[in-house]
Formats: sequence, C-alpha cells, structure tokens
Amino acid sequence: MLVNFESLSDTSRIWIYQSNREFSENEVEIIKLKIEDFIKNWKRHGEDLKASYQIKYNQFIILAVDEEFNEVSGCSIDASVNLIKQLEKEFNLDLTNKLNISFKVNNSINIVSLSDFQHYAKQGKINLNTIVFNNMVATKVDLINNWEVTADKSWHKRFFV
Repeated sequence: MLVNFESLSDTSRIWIYQSNREFSENEVEIIKLKIEDFIKNWKRHGEDLKASYQIKYNQFIILAVDEEFNEVSGCSIDASVNLIKQLEKEFNLDLTNKLNISFKVNNSINIVSLSDFQHYAKQGKINLNTIVFNNMVATKVDLINNWEVTADKSWHKRFFV
C-alpha cells in the first residue's frame, strides 16, 4: 500500500540505495513509476505493507516500510532488492555497491570508492566538516536527523586523523 512518505511513523524501516551517477529527469520519472507500481503490490505473506519512497538529489532511492502496520519479511525484502537489481540493469546503474561513498562539496554530490575517500581525507581534500551521506541509517527519524551530516557525526569520521 503506497502512502505519503511523511505519513509514515518515525520508526519506519528504511533502505537507501545510492546511485553511482545522477539520474536524468526522464529516468527519474520512469523510476518513480516502477517503484510506485512495486509498492502498490508489495506484500508480506499476502498482507499489505504500508510503504513509501523518496528519490533524493536524483541520486538516492529511499524505500520505507511502516512496521507498526506490518513487519517486513525476508521474502518482501528480497522482492525490493530484486526491484533495485532490475533498475540497475535497465538504467545501467550501480545502486548496491556499499563501497561507494558519497559526500557534498558545495552543492555537488560526489561518489567515490572507499579507498578514494580515505585518500581524500589523508590529503585534506575533505575534512570532518564535509557533508557526507550516512546510508547506514535504518529508520525514518534517523534519515531525517543523521543521513546528511558532517563527517564528524557519522561513521566516516574514522577516516580522519
């Protein structure tokens, strides 16, 4: 059951998929339609899931399920991963590489490998005040408060001396 993202409880579970590149406007429209169609039919053992999504910066897909309504199951999570894999294939994207790190410089979002991120930190090209995207957040309230933060407030801080 597709609902408005804002109507989900703060404890709703989320998954963030970060693209290795920005989506075109046309891709965003197609991706939205595919995600909405998926969520309208997303089930847990035949029962509806109260769910929503957001696309942020034309580069991040955020799926959310309000587990106060119905908890997700392994099968329903697998179904969502299959959707993401289909999007990867259709649009030639990399949405599941957890070794890609994203950060902001001015208003530009940069996606680099973990090793490049570490190298930039050592060189001082980025610092503890650099805005990073903590894609490890697990709930809607964490998304709001701890997703787009300075590196000193995220797991990224370990890469700075």
